[in-house]
Formats: sequence, structure tokens, C-alpha cells
Amino acid sequence: MAAAGKWSLGASQLGDGGSQRAVRSSAARPQFVEGSIVRVLMENFLTYDTCEVRPGPNLNMIVGANGTGKSSIVCAICLGLAGKPSFIGRADKVGLFVKQGCLKGVVEVELAKTPDNIIITREIQVVNNTSTWFINRKPTTLKTVEEQIAALNIQVDNLCQFLPQDRVGEFAKLSKIELLEATEKSVGPPEMYQFHCELKNFREKERELENLFRDKTNSLEKMRQRLERYKQDVERYHERKRHLDLIEMLERKRPWVEYENVRQQHEEVKQSRDQAKEELKNLKEMQFPVKKKIQETEEYFKNLDIKIRDKASEIKDVSQKCKQKQDALEMKDKQIEEIHQALRMKKDEEMDRQVKIHNTQKMIEEWKNELSTMAVSADLQPQTDAVNNELKKLQEERANIDSDISDLTAEKMNQKREEKRITERLGQLNNIMNMKEENLKGKFRDTHSALMWLRNNKDKFKKKVCEPMMLEINMKDNRHAKYVENHISSNDMRAFVFESQEDMEKFLVEMRDHQKLRVNAVCAPAESRAESLPSRPIEELHRYGFFSYLRELFDAPHPVMSYLCSQYHVHDVPVGTEKTRNMIERVIQETKLRQIYTAEEKYIVKVSAYTNLTFTTNTSLREAQFLTSSVDTDERRQLENEQQDINNTLKSLDMHLTTLFETQKHLEHRDNELRQQKKELLERGNRRRQLESKIGVKYDSLRQLEEDAISLEDEYQQANVKIKEINTQKARLVTELMHHIKNCISLNILKADLVLQSTTVAAEKNRLESECNEGSVQLRAAEQRFCELDERKRLLTENCKELLKKAQQVCKLSPDQRLPKEFQTAFQALPTTLEEIDAFLNEEKTRASCFTGLNASVVEEYNKQIEEIQQLTEYLEEKKKELDNYKQNISQVKERWLNPLKKLIEQINGKFSNFFSSMQCVGEVDLHVENEGMDPMNERRVFELVVKTACKESTSQYFFITPKLLQNLTYNDKMTVLFVYNGPFMLEANKWNLKSFCRRRRRLGRMDEQ
Repeated sequence: MAAAGKWSLGASQLGDGGSQRAVRSSAARPQFVEGSIVRVLMENFLTYDTCEVRPGPNLNMIVGANGTGKSSIVCAICLGLAGKPSFIGRADKVGLFVKQGCLKGVVEVELAKTPDNIIITREIQVVNNTSTWFINRKPTTLKTVEEQIAALNIQVDNLCQFLPQDRVGEFAKLSKIELLEATEKSVGPPEMYQFHCELKNFREKERELENLFRDKTNSLEKMRQRLERYKQDVERYHERKRHLDLIEMLERKRPWVEYENVRQQHEEVKQSRDQAKEELKNLKEMQFPVKKKIQETEEYFKNLDIKIRDKASEIKDVSQKCKQKQDALEMKDKQIEEIHQALRMKKDEEMDRQVKIHNTQKMIEEWKNELSTMAVSADLQPQTDAVNNELKKLQEERANIDSDISDLTAEKMNQKREEKRITERLGQLNNIMNMKEENLKGKFRDTHSALMWLRNNKDKFKKKVCEPMMLEINMKDNRHAKYVENHISSNDMRAFVFESQEDMEKFLVEMRDHQKLRVNAVCAPAESRAESLPSRPIEELHRYGFFSYLRELFDAPHPVMSYLCSQYHVHDVPVGTEKTRNMIERVIQETKLRQIYTAEEKYIVKVSAYTNLTFTTNTSLREAQFLTSSVDTDERRQLENEQQDINNTLKSLDMHLTTLFETQKHLEHRDNELRQQKKELLERGNRRRQLESKIGVKYDSLRQLEEDAISLEDEYQQANVKIKEINTQKARLVTELMHHIKNCISLNILKADLVLQSTTVAAEKNRLESECNEGSVQLRAAEQRFCELDERKRLLTENCKELLKKAQQVCKLSPDQRLPKEFQTAFQALPTTLEEIDAFLNEEKTRASCFTGLNASVVEEYNKQIEEIQQLTEYLEEKKKELDNYKQNISQVKERWLNPLKKLIEQINGKFSNFFSSMQCVGEVDLHVENEGMDPMNERRVFELVVKTACKESTSQYFFITPKLLQNLTYNDKMTVLFVYNGPFMLEANKWNLKSFCRRRRRLGRMDEQ
């Protein structure tokens, strides 16, 4: 009997069923009571692919042979109404109710409610054994569903309301305990049900457990024996099914792994492109201030050049003034000399006065004759002025040449000092190279001999040939030499590096065949690898203690670096510290690096292609032997270029000085010629004047001689006065000359200072231009790298789109649909790399091909046996525990439970007796009397009582499940009969026609009557 809003199931033993068909009575039905089941939908549930059951509002008879799927409907009702798997007794996990081979099952139950029905949907996931709940197609929680069901007064855990198939045996055999529990739960006080739950696990087991264990154990042993016969075939069938499912999932995951690999490459390239873009921007920003500084330096250099020219012009003017003063002093000396000469003449005249008086007339006559014989001389002053002007210009030219010679001499001294410094530095570098060559000669004599031959025969090769690597490699820090020497083999350290394969073969033929030398040679890759990028920036590895890749620790020529990147991957082998050594296990696990250097050790990591296990070997680093002495090749090359430039400059200066000295010598010779010409002109003019003066003087002398004697003392005084005046003028000229000389010296000093400043500014300008040119090279390289990365990113983007489309097609997804959660969960347990997936896929296909000749019916029978054995085993274990607990606790619980129970039984007994009286029987409810099975007569009476009770107006909904019924039972129009069929010849749901089936059955009936 059920109260309003409740429903119950009566059931007989059922077996597992396959696909199911549901048929409803077409009679009109009254309105459903609130809480009744209107519809049950199952998808991929137990034996069903898809099935929908629509029960009636009153009594529902579910009839079908054992194993057709009646119990599946019961399970769907229980699980769809928030019931636990333990209520059903078939399995302990909800995922086991999903049809085998499917990842998801659905149970949907529609309940009657005013004003609108409630539709409860439960999606069951196999992978993680979870459920998703929906109410009226909207997501919700289990708690909300339980609240809705409780509000409708539905109790799927009460056996008086809900009795599933797998608990029917338990309910029938232990009817006293089970019925008593349900009765207590329904009508007894709460504490009585609690006491009964405890006593149920103790008291009845004490009486029945020994016989029950013996019977059940025997049954269990027989079932296990039967199970062994099926076990091997079933295991092989399931093994093959697992392999096929795994193959399908691997084939689905493979395109996703391909897509993910390319996507990761795309992200890495995108990151590299962004870094290159930022680097390009930074380089452009760095170039601007350098160019601006170069422009400022050029302006300053031009201003200094203008000042130097101005100073040279001033020096030239002052030198000209000095020359003028020197000429004036020479003129004064000549005037003094003329005064002395006149004084001597007068003295001679006085001394010879007496003699000359006699001869004066004769001398006058002779001089007159001489004057008469001399032609009238033209005016010599224009010729004298022309000579003086030419001398003036000549002095200016000599001053300019002297200034140029002084400047060039100072420049030559500066170049000599710089040449000495460079020579000393080159000597130091050559000493280091000599040490390295001596080391090579001592350890590899044949290699040294080949080196000497190569240096004398480089013209025999088409392309560049690099000397042995131990000479070409230069460490930036000698402390890091041990890492490079431990990474590069000794044979390659003494190997010559060629850019051309043909050159290498020619070299080896000459060395090995002709000269019988044991040498090594390698060829750099045709496509340069020197600029290869590492797999990840070193900044990402700083947290593990890594500070650099091997390539950044040394310099080498381009072919050598290309070979080392290609052969030894020096661009992708990081170097760490003690911090790396202390966390080496974490470094190996997280970075997936294959070669690692710590402060004193080298680690090599290998992964097995078959077992996917990681093997690590570590060795201590050897001390460096070849690379401890390094030469900065860039510095050496720069010094040699500077030395060559200085030599060229010195040659140019010497040639210029030679030319200036020759010009200076020519100007001095011309100066002497002009001075001699000037002297001759002066002498010619003075001779005529002297003769005329002498004649006049002679006349005067003659008169004086005749009249009076000459006063020599007065002549001396006059001469001294004149000489003193001239000397005063000379002193003034010397003072002015000294002032001009000092001014010239100060101007030369200023000019020399300006020249030094100009040299310094020119050097700074050259340095800035060199830096700018280097920055321009870096800028072009950065631009090229950015374009290459951008193009690679575009190609990877297109590849990603194609691979994503392919992966979605394999999983049958639309372009805008995301990968379902069940696929994501399943993919997590599978290999993560293409190599592993392909190997695993081939292995699984091979294994699956080994399983043949298997039938799914064996699996069904085996699962049935397994389920029954599991139920029986769990049942026996549970009952044994109950007996053990009972022996300890029954005495404590019995008194608290028994007295209230007796009173309750007395009340029930009265009502029960009245019920049996209606069937013309006598019944009694007692704690110590067991019920017996019903005969067909009583079974019919009970069925009629159920129909009568369940088909009244406004009664609850009932479900009665049985594999068979008696004939000619009572029928009511409010009943609904649901037939369950199953088998290999079962019609599809869309082909089922109940009316056609009924007509066919009536026709067969009439044929039987005839």
C-alpha cells in the first residue's frame, strides 16, 4: 500500500536484457498524481541504445522474459531520481551502468507536477565516473535534485516503496528483517528504525548465517567453476576491445598532437619575432644619439680647422713684419758703414792733404775725364723697387713653407709614437700566438708541419681555409676554456676547417699521400649555421643557474663557428654553476635538455625510444690544455690595419716634407740671387755719386787745402752723432722685431694646440663613425632576422589552421566547436609525442590483430556470472561482519529496541488480521513466525487486491514487474501493461506497429479455431 504522491515496484527475478521496446495501453487515463512518473528516457544505458517508456498514472504491469531489460528500467528510475548505485545492488559505480563501449549515458525522468512537469536529466560520464544534472534542460546540482524529489515525497531508498530486482531475493528470504525495517521507517518512531538497523545486522545472522554460508559458499564455488570456462575467452575479447578503443583514441589524438607541436613552434617563433622587433627598435633608438654626436663632432672639427687657418694667416702676417724689420736693420748697418767710410776718407785726405794738394788737380782732372767717359746712367730706383718687392714675396713664401714643415714634423712625431705603441702591442699578441703554436708543435708535430705548408700555399685553394681550431678559437675568459675543450673532441681541436669540399680533398691528398702527415680536416656546412638560434633564450634558464650558452664563451672565424654549431650544437648547450649542480634532477626533468655543463661536471641525458625512460651520465671536466692562452683576433686585426694606415701616413708625410725642403732650398737660392742683384744696383748708383762727390770734395778740399786745413775732430764728432742716432733707430727696430718674434712664437703655440685638438677630434670622429657603421650592420642584421621570423610565423599560422581543421574532422567536430571534455580526459592518459603515439599505435594494432574468433555473447554470459558472483561474495562478507558485530553489541541494543517494537507489532497485527480476513484467510504478524510462499489461489487473490487498490481514483502510481503471470487475472481499464522484448530478430523501434501486431494475432487465433 502506498500513500499519495508515492509509488512502489513489485518485482520477480529478472535477468540482463538487450535492446528494449515499450508498448502502452491505448485506453484513456485520468490525470497523473503529483510526483508520478510521466516518462522515462534511456540513452546508452545498460543494454539500451535509445529507449523511451511512458507509464500510466495508476498500476503499470511491466512484463517480459528474463534477460530482456526489465530491470534496466528499474535502474533508470532509481538513478534518474538521485538514487545511489548501492540502492539497486548491481554495481558500486555509476559509470558501470553506461553501455559498454560508450563514454556517456543519459537517463531522463519526467515527473508530474502542477503547473508544469519537472524533467530531471542525468548524464553519466564513464571516464571519471561522475554525473551531470539538469532540471528542465538547465544545469543544476545533485542537492537541488534531491530537494525537488523530497518535496514530492519520493523515497527510492525505502524498500516498501522501491524494490529493485537485485534485492528481491534478499527481500524474499529475509522478509522478516527487511519488512520490519521498512515498516519501522514508514510508521515507527525514528529511534526504532535506528535500533532496528543495528539489530538487523546482528540478530538474524546469529540464527541463519551458518546454513546460509554453507549454501551460498557451495553456490559460489559452482558459479566460479562455470566462470573459469568463460574467463579466458572473455579476457581475450575485452583485451581486443580495449586495444581497438585505444587505437581509435590514439588516431583521434594524433592530429591534435601534430597541431599542438606546430602551435608551440608558432608561439616560440612569435615570441622570437616580438623580441627581434623590440631589438630592432632599440637599435634604431641607439643609432640616433651616435649620429647626432658625429654631426656635432664634425661641426667642432670644422670650427677648429677654421681657427687653425686663421692662426696660420696671423703667423704669416707677423713673419712678414719680422722680415721688414730685419731689412730695416740691414739698411741702418749700411748707413753706419757709409759714415765710417766717409770718416776714413776725410782722415786720409787730412793725412795726405799736403800730398793731395799737389795731386788734387790731377785727380780732379782724372775724375772729370772718367765722368765724361761714363755714359749717362738711367734711373736705377725702379729696378731696385722691383727687386725689393720680389724679395718681400719670397719671404712670405718661405714663412708659409717653414710653418708647413713645422706642422708636418709634429704630425710625423705623433705617428711615430703611435706606431711604436702598436708594434709593442702586436709583439705581445704574437708572443701569445707563438706560445699556442709551440704547444701545437709539441703535441701534434704533423699538424704543425701542415700548418707551415698551408701558410705558404694558401693561393692554391679556392676558398678560405682556417688553421687548426685550437689556434682559431679565442676564449673571452680563459676560465671557461675547460667547457669548450671537454665539448669538442681532440681530433677536431687540431683539425683544419675548409669552406670547400674540393679544397679539403686537395689538402688531404697533399698531406697524407704526398707528405705522409697524419692530419685532420673538416668541412663547414654549405649553409652557414654560425648564427643558429638556441631552442630557448638563456634568460629562461637563469633560474636554474645557467649563465651562457657555449657559443657565447669564445670567438672563432665564421667557418669554424658554423661547423661547431652544426656538429656540436654549441649554440644550444648551456653552461651552469654550482646552483645547477645542486638542482640537477629538477633541471633534467623540467628543461628536457640533452647536454648540460655545471661548474665542474658534464651531464648527458638520453631517452629510450622503446621504454621512454630517461638515462643520465655525468663526468668530471678535464683541465684545459689548448685554449688557456687566447688572442683577441679583432684587436689584432684592428692593430694591423692601424699599423698599415700609419705606415701609409708616414710615407705620405715624408714625400710632402721632401717636396717642401726642395721648395725651401730653391727659395733660398733665389733669395741670394736677388740680394746680389740688389747689391749690384746699389753699387752702380753709389759709384757715380761718389765720383761727383769726390770731385766736389776735391774742389772743396783743394780750396780748403788752399785756404785752410780740414778739422778731423769735428768730423769725428759729426760721425758719432750720426751713428748714435742710427743706433737709437736700430734699438727701436730690434725691440719691435723681438715683439713680433714673441707674438709669432705664441701664435705657433696656439696653432699647435689647435692642431692637437683637431687630431683628437678627428680620432673621436673616426671612432664614432666606426661605432655607427657597426651599429648599421647590426641594424641590417636585426631587420633581416625580423623579416625571416615574421615570414616563418605566417607559414606556421597557416600550418596551424590546416592541422586544426584536420584534427576537428577526425573527431567529427565543427570548426567553432571545442574539444569535448571526455576527449580531453581520455587524451591525458595517452602518450604526448608523435613518435610515442606512432609506436604505441603500431603496437596496439599488432596486438589487436592477434585476437580473432571471439563472440560478444560469451562476454554477456560472463558479465552475468561475474555480477552474480560479486553480489553473492559481497553479501557473504557483509553478513559475516554483521554476525561479528552482533556478538559484541546485540545485548546492548536489544533492550532499547525490543519493547517499543512489541507494542508496534501488536498494532500492526490487528490491521494485518483484518486484511487477511478480507481474503477469507487468517493472518497474524509475529516476531518469531516466518511467512511461506503463496499458492496460485492466494497469488490470484493478492493480485486482485493490488489491482483493486492501485486502480482507485487519485491513488498513487504503482509498478509491478514480473516475467510471468497467471492466466485470466483481473484487468482494469486504469491499468497500463508494458511488454519488454529482446533478441537478435527484434524489430527496430520505427518499424514497430502495435495495431498490425494485434490484427496478426487475431488472424492466427481464428486459424487455430478452424
